[in-house]
Amino acid sequence: MKILVVEDEKSLLAGIEKILIEEAYLVDTASNGYDGLQLAEQNIYDAIILDIMMPELDGFTVVRKLRENSIRTPILLLTAKDSVEDRVKGLDLGADDYMIKPFAAPELLARIRVLLRGKGELIENELSYGPILIDDSLHDGFINGEKLNLTVKEYLLLEFFIRNKEQILLKEQIFNRIWGFSSEAGLNIVDVYVHHLRKKLSVFKLDDYIQTVRGIGFMLKGDDADVQKNEN
Repeated sequence: MKILVVEDEKSLLAGIEKILIEEAYLVDTASNGYDGLQLAEQNIYDAIILDIMMPELDGFTVVRKLRENSIRTPILLLTAKDSVEDRVKGLDLGADDYMIKPFAAPELLARIRVLLRGKGELIENELSYGPILIDDSLHDGFINGEKLNLTVKEYLLLEFFIRNKEQILLKEQIFNRIWGFSSEAGLNIVDVYVHHLRKKLSVFKLDDYIQTVRGIGFMLKGDDADVQKNEN
């Protein structure tokens, strides 16, 4: 899962990033509110850790703008102020939780886990959509119990589709999530791996679940009756 950390204190930003990476999260960082807002609007994250007192834009403004733009990513606010008014203001604006600095790493991770559970974190390592099931412990997908034998990138791609089912995903969003900003691979790599994934789904006549939105990106959407049948 991918987390955005927005914090202007360099040592704390590096420390939070290290803690999350050690727990196998993917992490993007920003050191001011403006850059953090841009990243949050252009990419899909599973959670955002956001400092309140920052240059360019403060955390309250970032939360307000994200919620006004219907971006519902869970947000954990960080602040050095132990103020009831600040906590109430942040939560009223749409933040999901609040932590006061300094804090212990185990508490930060516990709060992140709570936020991710609310967003649909894997339960018992499994996540599904219609007849498609992925198992995080095995890093593979299954159709009616039959293994798909996915590569690492194919698995990450399918997981990203399922977590954002029936939503249009831009090619840029997919690329940044699976390959990362610093990757030297071109954007066309997304088309290549979508083709690979469709080919494996086609064995089960499910390749049409990955729909092309011409000129924009892709969307995972199956037949409504088929999806409902498998979810009941």
